Amino acid sequence: METTARDAFVGRIVDGRYRIEARLARGGMATVYRATDLRLDRVVALKIMHASLAEDPGFVARFEREARSAARLSHPHLVSVFDQGTDGSLVYLVMEYVTGRTVRDVLREHGPLLPQRALAILDPVLEALAAAHRAGIVHRDVKPENVMISDEGTIKVTDFGLARAIATSSSTTTHGVLIGTVAYLSPEQVEGGYADTRSDVYGAGILLFELLTGAVPFAGETPLSVAYQHVHGAVPAPSSLRANIVAEIDELVGVATARDPDERYADADDFLSALRDVSSQLPGSGVMAAAPTRAIQLDTQPLSVRPANVRAPAAASRRKRKRRRGQVTLLLLVVLATVLGIGTYILGRHHSVAVPSVLSQSVSAATGTLRLAGLKLDAAQSDFSETYPAGQIMSTDPAPGSPAPVGGTVRAVVSKGPQRFTVPNVAGNSPSQATAALAAASLSVGSTTSVYDDRVPLGRVAGTSPAVGTTQRGGTSIDLLVSKGPLPVKVPPLVGRTQNAATAALTTAGLTTHVTLAYSDTVAKSLVISANPSSGKTVGHGSGVTLVISKGPPPVTVPNVVGESTSVAISRLQALGLKVTLTKVGTGTLHIVQTQSIGPNAVVPKFTTITLGVV
Repeated sequence: METTARDAFVGRIVDGRYRIEARLARGGMATVYRATDLRLDRVVALKIMHASLAEDPGFVARFEREARSAARLSHPHLVSVFDQGTDGSLVYLVMEYVTGRTVRDVLREHGPLLPQRALAILDPVLEALAAAHRAGIVHRDVKPENVMISDEGTIKVTDFGLARAIATSSSTTTHGVLIGTVAYLSPEQVEGGYADTRSDVYGAGILLFELLTGAVPFAGETPLSVAYQHVHGAVPAPSSLRANIVAEIDELVGVATARDPDERYADADDFLSALRDVSSQLPGSGVMAAAPTRAIQLDTQPLSVRPANVRAPAAASRRKRKRRRGQVTLLLLVVLATVLGIGTYILGRHHSVAVPSVLSQSVSAATGTLRLAGLKLDAAQSDFSETYPAGQIMSTDPAPGSPAPVGGTVRAVVSKGPQRFTVPNVAGNSPSQATAALAAASLSVGSTTSVYDDRVPLGRVAGTSPAVGTTQRGGTSIDLLVSKGPLPVKVPPLVGRTQNAATAALTTAGLTTHVTLAYSDTVAKSLVISANPSSGKTVGHGSGVTLVISKGPPPVTVPNVVGESTSVAISRLQALGLKVTLTKVGTGTLHIVQTQSIGPNAVVPKFTTITLGVV
């Protein structure tokens, strides 16, 4: 709507080409004028950026790049961008001139729309976004103000790419510009400042919520409070605010506005496909896939988006009803079937419907989707799948898009998730036995590697890679580790070492120690007398070595030598390994032993000294 307010730019010629005729609207980042392209003699919309933004060189550079990208887009539901440039301090954009109103105007006038009307408005919006996404362009600012409805009823999306130039501007007015947009910003735009195709899906989901309910899901006194809710809150189901909304539309909004971008529709094409699956099942909405330039009629009646081939049979039926009053009931059924887009019997012929795709849906969601199409679900079959998570529909019979009789049954196979098999314990088996055991577990044998092993005999399986007990996909190759027996090691020098030192040396070599004790006249107590296997011999890792540890000399029982001659007593004691010293008692001339220092039958160590008293 043109404004009558006086504007200094009215009458000015911009860049020597565009004569400004009237001001149309003023927004947060620009003022829009109706202008005449003097070169091509056509009416255009001229958008002049506010001076605060035009003074930012970074914004101007980004604005020019984004405008050039938007100018490459061509689609019936996109407002075309013809030109962009600067004229002194002015930064401007030239666009297709569309007479009509925005979806914001429609919401102000009508409030919440019927579900059929809301879906019919969003359908061409998603078509336009899908064309942009395929061209690698993201809108970043999907909202009612950027969706126009021409006087002919054609929906047009505008302002592609401008949100990115605004959002990355260093101008201090940027935050003020975004105040009107925050209600539609995705969580990733709020938190990280980045946007991709899924961000546009989120904005379109919020737009659908507002079309259905007449309000945005999050509101607050400040933009910050609204942004916080986008990041931490979940968009409520539209049916929680309005009772005439079916669960399938709730699901459309729920998936599109998921906080995690990975849980949303991947792009506008995916969202559009899901929307048309739902809308084709709603009464009066079975013709959503009409010509791309279809018109949207906005009046006080429920929205009707019907191509000529649907309207014509309805008119013919009315004429036929006037001529053939006797068949009024049958004709009413024909009209009802045409207008509502539902299947029924016409003149005895059974009507069929296209099976909607329920792939990747849960059983409960698929049941609802098929019910809207007049079909039943048989989900008794299940199978393993590497593609579909457990619980999701992985295939249907008939296949999606195939005809099926109304009231018929669609047989579905439900995914049990990926099938996995446990690696069996084949340790100690021969390689052939291990191969058979793995085959029985739906696994195969990969490579064979020889390894030293202290416990598994030579030629037997010592282990597997991946390890025993892990779960693997069927047919996975399992490598076998086959024993070469123990690692060969040499027995270190041991004789003459203390028991502790010898034990430590054996442990370091990977050998175990066994100990026996023995008397030795030549090896001191606690030293190694001998080892078996002996030092220098090669044995298997983990083998045992027996150490003979000296207990010192053997003990001796002292005899009674009192009364014996000195020479005989000395000979007897020395023969037992004892040492003898003499002391005289009196004159000592008789050479007879009168006393001994250690009494008879005493047990003493060999080489003990005994003193004899000789008279």
